[in-house]
Amino acid sequence: MRWKLWRRRLTISAPRMAIRSAIPWPLRWLLGAVVLGLSAAVALWTFEKGREFAGLDRGRVQSLDRLQERVLTLTNDLERAQSVANTAETLLTAERRAQEMLAAQLQQLQEDNRDLRRELGFYEQLIPTSGAGGLSVRGLRAQKTESGGLSWQVLLVQSTRNAPEFKGQLKVTYSGERGGQPWEFTEPAGKHPVVMRQSLRLEGRAAAIAGVSVHRLTVRLMQGDNVVLTQATKVAP
Repeated sequence: MRWKLWRRRLTISAPRMAIRSAIPWPLRWLLGAVVLGLSAAVALWTFEKGREFAGLDRGRVQSLDRLQERVLTLTNDLERAQSVANTAETLLTAERRAQEMLAAQLQQLQEDNRDLRRELGFYEQLIPTSGAGGLSVRGLRAQKTESGGLSWQVLLVQSTRNAPEFKGQLKVTYSGERGGQPWEFTEPAGKHPVVMRQSLRLEGRAAAIAGVSVHRLTVRLMQGDNVVLTQATKVAP
C-alpha cells in the first residue's frame, strides 16, 4: 500500500503542488526595480568609462575647440573684410566727388576758354592793319538788349610807341525813328571821359524809349571842342 502511494506521487497522476514565497508581491516588484536600476547604473558607468578610456570625449572636446577657433578666425576675417569694404566704399565716394568737381571745373574752363576766344577775336579786329600811328577807334559794336534797350562797346587805341597821354571824352549819339520820323539823341558831355596811353575800352547802356526804334550808333572822340575821331555802326538786333 505504501509502495502504491509513493509510486502515485512520482507519476503524472500525482497531485499538483504549488510553492509560494513568503515575500509579498509589492516588495518583490520594488526589489526588481532596485536591481534593474543598479544594473542600468552599472552599465552606464561602464559605458562612460569605456568611452573615456577609448578617448572619445577627448576627441570631441578637441573637435569643439577646433570649431570654436575656426569660428573666431572666420569672424575676424569677416570683420577685416567689412572694414576693407567700408574703406573701399569711402574711397569710391571720394573719387566720385572728385570726378564731379573735375567735370565742373572742366566745364568752367571750357566756358572761360570760349570767352577768351571771343575776347581774342574782338581784340584781333582792333589791331591796325596799316601800321599807321595815332589814335583809332576799333571794334565798335552795338546791339539790342532783352529789355528793349541798347548796349555798346568800343576800344580806343594809340598805336604809336611811347605815345603821350591822351585826355578827352567820348560822345555817343543814337539815331533812329520815332513815329515814322527821324530821331536822334546825344548823351550829355562828360559822361564818358577818356584818359589813355595805349588803349582804353569803353562800354555803355541805354534804356528803351517808348515808340523809338534805334538803328545806328555814332561815337565821337573829343579833345576839348575838337572832334578827333568819328565812328558809326548799325545796331544789331
